[in-house]
Amino acid sequence: MAADHRVSSFPPQVGPDCRLLLLGSVPSVRSLELRQSYGHPHNLFWRFMGEMFDAGPDLPYAERIGRLHALGIGIWDVLRDCERPGSLDASIVRASEVPNDIAGLLRTQPRLRTIALNGGKAQEAFRRLVRPTLPAGFEESLTVLALPSTSPANASMPVAVKRERWRVLLDYVDPAARTAAE
Repeated sequence: MAADHRVSSFPPQVGPDCRLLLLGSVPSVRSLELRQSYGHPHNLFWRFMGEMFDAGPDLPYAERIGRLHALGIGIWDVLRDCERPGSLDASIVRASEVPNDIAGLLRTQPRLRTIALNGGKAQEAFRRLVRPTLPAGFEESLTVLALPSTSPANASMPVAVKRERWRVLLDYVDPAARTAAE
């Protein structure tokens, strides 16, 4: 496959007190162009972050990330590298997938106990490539949430249903911190 189809994720966007990690599969072409996670204007991720955590797309990117960090929320991707022509997760070449060191990140973030997976590809790659790398006994203290993809390619589920499913994140953010961030 041509070298121009190689995709690499961004470094983890995690603050010093991360308790909830939101994991996508790998950045889209538009996200890579902008150097911003969930950069496609039709991706619902930042819209949902705005509705729940006042970190919406109307704010500068750095401010959105800062607001999430203040709430103990980090973002990253399951895959560090892969071959993918275009932006669709369905186009990822499975044999090319290299996971991010999520187990290593968990060791540096002692309060991180919840991972939310954005979409089916993130869920499948996490189960196959990351779970086997987790330290023995760690998985019992880790909550893993499977959420519907916020990608515009996931049009089979109505936005209202996606929004309701994503609202589960409110249960994993300290209400006092949420109030302070507002």
